[in-house]
Amino acid sequence: MTSPTDLTSPTDVTTATDTPRAPYNLVVLDMAGTTVADGGLVEQAFSAAAQRLGVRTGSDEHTRQLAYVRATMGESKISVFRHLFGDEGRAQYANTAFEEAYGELVDGGRIAPLPGARAAVERLAAEGRTVVLTTGFARATQDAILAALGWQDLVPLTLCPADAGGRGRPFPDMVLAAFLRTGAVADVRRTVVAGDTSYDMLSGVRSGAGIVAGVLTGAHDQDQLTRHGATHVLGSVAELPDLIARAEADERPGSVARAEA
Repeated sequence: MTSPTDLTSPTDVTTATDTPRAPYNLVVLDMAGTTVADGGLVEQAFSAAAQRLGVRTGSDEHTRQLAYVRATMGESKISVFRHLFGDEGRAQYANTAFEEAYGELVDGGRIAPLPGARAAVERLAAEGRTVVLTTGFARATQDAILAALGWQDLVPLTLCPADAGGRGRPFPDMVLAAFLRTGAVADVRRTVVAGDTSYDMLSGVRSGAGIVAGVLTGAHDQDQLTRHGATHVLGSVAELPDLIARAEADERPGSVARAEA
């Protein structure tokens, strides 16, 4: 039987100067705005859903609700609709309408990979890292996006809130589900989380991920990402493999930490 003294402590793993740290072998990536360009489809699909509940486009109520949708980009969509429409029945109806409208836009060819996203994922995989794609959409919508992009086999695991017990961002559940289900790293601090929203950053911080990278290709700007916990802010996800490589190089015994550009 293994005794406590046989186990390496977290301090030994992460702070010893004479022992290499484990690599960042779990990379959890957001989809829309991070790896996928959707051209504002979330707002269009929301407006279509709101109209079904009697909210006229251009009205004060619509303007107020749309501002909330923008502020909470990255959150589970059903959670957004619960806040906006109150009772569960109306929220579920709005969510279904949203998913249908978004799916129709996806089927119409309105999404594309962000430049360099697929190459970044493939490089990370080639380096031995496990990449997981996550979303705040429902599973049917996530699958429609993956099919439209031809990404069904790009990564070994994709997650939506329902796959992690029902709670989406800013909760850490999807990141922790990726950690538990892949077994790619022994320490959650060797996980990388990347996304384009403040809620992506919060979920990464709350999960304990060692690198929480914001990207500037989506909903929120550098100030919002940094204020919500980003350890790094990148122009796009295409820069992520180099960031991880630099972070690992800086952690090697005898290395001199280099300032981020």
